[in-house]
Amino acid sequence: MRVGILTGGGDCPGLNAVLRAVVRKGERFDGDEIVGFLDAWDGVRERRTMPLSVDQMRGSLPRGGTVLGTRRGSPYDHPDGVAQVHETFADLGLDALIVVGGNGSLSIANRLASEEGLPIVGVPKTIDNDIAGTDTTFGFHTAVDIATEAIDRLHTT
Repeated sequence: MRVGILTGGGDCPGLNAVLRAVVRKGERFDGDEIVGFLDAWDGVRERRTMPLSVDQMRGSLPRGGTVLGTRRGSPYDHPDGVAQVHETFADLGLDALIVVGGNGSLSIANRLASEEGLPIVGVPKTIDNDIAGTDTTFGFHTAVDIATEAIDRLHTT
């Protein structure tokens, strides 16, 4: 399979870990080719990609942010945005798209899947832990740990 992936919305801890896990599982166990989209939905619309492989993801875990970059925005913000997404799927021969994002990115993904029939899978990511139907999201525990540590430090001073 040829699978695209993007990281949308705001930054949060664990994005590179999610990308790395998708790439390792896809490439090593299923023989998939993973295509990363730069700057979220803008990258999908504009076909700005980078190939993702196990070798390329090596060493990415301790790095902050996301190797793909992230951005807020939607194909629905542009008159021909949805058509561009369809064209990207067709031109790149994508079998599926994985969207790693919060409420905004996943709402867009859901809309494209339900209204346009695109094969999209969502991975919930937010420091707010506010995505319906999830118990815990990527980024939430790290945010809580950092906030708790900061409060503890203030308390002792």
